[in-house]
Amino acid sequence: MLPDTEDEEKWLAEGIAGVQHNAFYMHRALDSNDLKDVLRYSVQMLSELRTSLLSPHKYYELYMRAFDELRKVEMFFREEISRGNISVMELYELVQHAGNILPRLYLLCTVGSVYIKSKEAPAKDVLKDLVEMCLGIQHSVHGLFLRSYLCQISRDKLPDIGSEYEGDAETVNDAIEFVLQNFTEMNKLWVRMQHQTAALVSHAGIIVILKLLGDLVLRLEFELSGLQGLTREKDKREKERSQLRDLIGKNLHILSQIEGVDLDVYKETVLPRVLEQVVNCKDDVAQHYLMDCIIQVFPDEYHLQTLETLLSAFPQLQPSVDIKTVLSQLMDRLSNYATSSTEVLPEFLQVEAFGKLSNAIGKVIEAQAYMPIVGAITLYVSLLTFTLRVHPDRLDYVDQVLGACVKKFPGKAKLEDSKATKQIVALMSAPLEKYNDIVTALKLPNYPHVMDHLDNGTKKVMAVVIIQSIMKNTTCISTADKVEALFELIKGLMKDVDETQDDEIDEEDFKEEQNSVARLIHMLHNDDPEEMLKIIYTVRKYIVLGGPKRLPFTVPSLMFSALKLVRQLQGQDGEAVGEQVSATPKKIFQILHQTIEDLLSVSSPELALRLYLQCAEAANDCDLEPIAYEFFTQAFVLYEEEVADSKAQVTAIHLITGTLQRMNIFGVENRDTLTHKATGYSAKLLKKPDQCRAVYACSHLFWVDDQDGVKDGERVLLCLKRALRIANAAQQMANATRGSGDPVMLFIEILNKYLYFFEKGNPQITSSILQGLIELIKTETQSDTSSDPSADSFFASTLRYIEFQKQKGGATGEKYEPIKT
Repeated sequence: MLPDTEDEEKWLAEGIAGVQHNAFYMHRALDSNDLKDVLRYSVQMLSELRTSLLSPHKYYELYMRAFDELRKVEMFFREEISRGNISVMELYELVQHAGNILPRLYLLCTVGSVYIKSKEAPAKDVLKDLVEMCLGIQHSVHGLFLRSYLCQISRDKLPDIGSEYEGDAETVNDAIEFVLQNFTEMNKLWVRMQHQTAALVSHAGIIVILKLLGDLVLRLEFELSGLQGLTREKDKREKERSQLRDLIGKNLHILSQIEGVDLDVYKETVLPRVLEQVVNCKDDVAQHYLMDCIIQVFPDEYHLQTLETLLSAFPQLQPSVDIKTVLSQLMDRLSNYATSSTEVLPEFLQVEAFGKLSNAIGKVIEAQAYMPIVGAITLYVSLLTFTLRVHPDRLDYVDQVLGACVKKFPGKAKLEDSKATKQIVALMSAPLEKYNDIVTALKLPNYPHVMDHLDNGTKKVMAVVIIQSIMKNTTCISTADKVEALFELIKGLMKDVDETQDDEIDEEDFKEEQNSVARLIHMLHNDDPEEMLKIIYTVRKYIVLGGPKRLPFTVPSLMFSALKLVRQLQGQDGEAVGEQVSATPKKIFQILHQTIEDLLSVSSPELALRLYLQCAEAANDCDLEPIAYEFFTQAFVLYEEEVADSKAQVTAIHLITGTLQRMNIFGVENRDTLTHKATGYSAKLLKKPDQCRAVYACSHLFWVDDQDGVKDGERVLLCLKRALRIANAAQQMANATRGSGDPVMLFIEILNKYLYFFEKGNPQITSSILQGLIELIKTETQSDTSSDPSADSFFASTLRYIEFQKQKGGATGEKYEPIKT
């Protein structure tokens, strides 16, 4: 079992105390230039590093104490040699007489550093001797720290190009060989730590099986507990190994800094040797870390030129290695390299980087049969990101990635893994973010196939992302085919895919989704009327399937988009020729009529009535009287049969009156029929005040300034008198029930209508009528015990207006002069 924290602290303290104690006497020997005592106390100090009781983290603290002292010993050795007290060769042999191998090798490495610096022997010979001598330590932690020390003291003494220790032309190869050999041995020691623990766990498992076979059931719990303890020990050992990994990675960093390691040397020697060690160690922790190290420490240019060799190692890694992370980092570095300068882009095409990466990913997925689907998708997300950054103009590459990803999905099944689903959303969002144009994404044949594997909820999320992209970039979808493809992608928002989920939908979320679809419809446009009509047909095909909850949101957008086309075609007429769709106002009005009927099937009468009136006004602008009359007829039928709520009736009759007042296409007969209907329905409203206001509003139907033929003063007067009668009846009802002063307000409103038509020159409205109405209001105001302040203020403002008109003088002043306020 591994020691607990308290024991470790105690042992560490004892080890540091031993180092400090021997270092004290060593310092005295250094001061007195006593080589014999320096070596003796150095050996005793370094013997503290022989402990096996400390974890790597604690051992490192002890090692650093000894390392600091060895720096002083090295300086002493150098001074002794310079004084001529001993030769470097004699010192090199002398330290090898130390009693224990670990202190002996630390001192040998220290003297070796001095030996190389003295240049009395070629650096390559000394380094070769040292790296081979270190084979004598096979304890994992001891060996790793010893070789790390060797790596540290030799890094500035390698026979590299341009170095003071450079020998003949072949010495660079010796430097590389030294680092590679040290790296190989360190990796073996590092991997051995894990396999030692694995052997212990395996042994414990065998014990449990033997106990079971012996029917010693009572001891089973104890044995399983022991197995769990060893498993925890294995996990702890993995953590310890992760603390030591930088010692191994330091070798690769030194390799990358050697001037002699050019592209050819890297391709022919360094990379194959390193990858050979990575693959052969068959340890998942080591393989993951070392592959990551290779990618991080060597130049991007080297990776690009040796891409095939590097990628060939990935399928040979252990199944438990997190390959997707390492490969993603490689692709990320290469894409950054590609975008750093336009000059390097031809190199990517020359080495066929995309094809090699794509093939490597396929082989990795094939080799790792148990790789979860999220791992495969993550790899393709990284490849797609690489492709969009390096080859944004190659849509065939982008579609190839999407197609390869689709092939990895199990049949037509929906993904149930939430992490995989998240990666699919990232995969589909990448082209949108890169191109800022859904039209480009619609050109990818495999784009919708990827979306088919999303669950209904995620399809909605993706549909919202697509719509937001369109709105953000104000992308115009200009053909019916593209609209069809787009609506296939967002059909999760267009209709109920799974009726069982309707009750679970949040109402606010649903409204926001449908409002986004409504906004999207306004982004579908083409200046060619024929193509625009095809777009309208396509949109209608999808929205009519939306069901009762969706139609009230989406139909208005379609209607106004079609009405915009109608006004574009204003003045044209024609019929369909053969099978070709002819974009004429009549044809579009037929579509609109059918669409409103679809809306009526889901009980939205108020909305349908408003749309009928909008269509009628558009038909008026196109001089299509029969169509306008038909829409008005449908509006009245709808009012009679469907609008039952009293408040909705008031709103509807005012809409009808206002729209009819703006119509200028109707002949006398049709207009009389419609105005008669409007005034008749106005007088039949439930509440008297509503009747009064609707009736006096109808007076505008008989006096329109911009139409010479519609100025019927008598009928205007009849409407206003009828409104007065209704107001009087409302007053009597209020008096009978002791109600409020609302009838007085009605009289004041009617007075203002009289003033309006009086100014417009209606001969039937005279000053005497106005005077009588003013006196009536004054009388009612005085007799009303519960006067309404707003009514009083309104009446006072009206009287001030009359006085203001008097003061204008001229014809206006004379006209208002007889009225006494």
